[in-house]
Amino acid sequence: MSLEWVIWILLFGALLMGVPIYASLGMATTIALLYSDIPLSIIPLDLYKISAMFPLIAVPAFVFAGALMERGGMAQQIVDVASVAVGRVRGGLALVTIIGCMFFAAMIGSGPGTVAAMGALMIPSMVRHGYSKDYAAGVSATGGTIGILIPPSNPMIIYGVVGNVSISTLFMAGFIPGFMVGGALMLTSYIIARKKGYKGSDVRYTFAEFLGILKKSFWSLMAPVIILGGIYAGIFTPVEASVIAVVYAFLVGAFITKKLGWKEIWQSFKLTNLTTGTVIIVVGVSLLFGRFVTMYEVPQKLAEVILGISTNPQVVLIMITIFLFFLGMFMETLATVVILTPVVLPMLKQIGVDPVHFGILLVMTNEVAMLTPPLGVNLFVAMGLTGLPLERMAKASFPFMLAVIACVFLVLFFPEIPLFLPRLLSGYGQ
Repeated sequence: MSLEWVIWILLFGALLMGVPIYASLGMATTIALLYSDIPLSIIPLDLYKISAMFPLIAVPAFVFAGALMERGGMAQQIVDVASVAVGRVRGGLALVTIIGCMFFAAMIGSGPGTVAAMGALMIPSMVRHGYSKDYAAGVSATGGTIGILIPPSNPMIIYGVVGNVSISTLFMAGFIPGFMVGGALMLTSYIIARKKGYKGSDVRYTFAEFLGILKKSFWSLMAPVIILGGIYAGIFTPVEASVIAVVYAFLVGAFITKKLGWKEIWQSFKLTNLTTGTVIIVVGVSLLFGRFVTMYEVPQKLAEVILGISTNPQVVLIMITIFLFFLGMFMETLATVVILTPVVLPMLKQIGVDPVHFGILLVMTNEVAMLTPPLGVNLFVAMGLTGLPLERMAKASFPFMLAVIACVFLVLFFPEIPLFLPRLLSGYGQ
């Protein structure tokens, strides 16, 4: 067995055993370097390079902004508006949950974070109104997957950095697929609600009450408009948008909703440090991993194997998508993006696949991964909120997961879906 295969086995074996991603990547790459002519002094130099990666600043800033928005009451206000809009429809509280996830996704950029925020608000409410705990948990877990698709999205930022792809363009490309997935989940929720007899809310709102709730929630609803609108209009970059999001969340939480005090700010800081510390070190080690990938000509060898089967871009994308579904059962989102991007992206460019199109596909397959055991991170977040066992959570999420998979293949076969806005707003690819 060649050293290259030994390194791959060590890498995936370590990941499956639960060894942290950065340690697994670092170990595999260090072993490869030991048997090469490259000096080990390159390791601290590559790790230091992340300090020059300006786009990475957006990750901790968006996480911090999302934490401030949640603790500042902005998530609750979004739910209040959605309840007025669709709460009376059959299964209305499930629709409110998904709409809330879509709005909150446009502010936080995290799948598990969206589940935690919306699930904590909506699962108890759905159960009180006669919805089964399984249905409530399934809706929340799957709605939370939109958190990594509707921009801003932390996985998109990492993919853009690792694959040298425009993050602004990725954000534009994720908007329509994000709303498409949201619509598919809402339709699935409605169909299941009709079948099981779940009713909407009995609360009636007068037009004056509706205007009052809209006025009260105005600044919360403006958050995604300001953040995404500024990026799409070219007023500021994603990094600048992330800092604006922090300032905006602080001002709204402290002076408008008045729910953001020093305690909430400190909790937000702690969450940001815990979340982004892992991200930064993994990206740093991914640069080292790129040395191994280049040294053993992994993209070229992979291209020879796959292109020996077919050179049709759609057939190749189908094979990679199915592989990603399988891999997602055992690897979390960040590991998948960091490991596969430098390996797969060069081959896909060679056969004419747009890197932005593939980036959106990669993120969407990771939405499915968040719902598939044994890893299924969104399932575990919902389990923590409901106390349900993994088997019931997986069963409850299954019909919604099928809806997400259908959207994945729509985007696969019709690249115009993700590429429409980038071409319209920035002339991408023209």
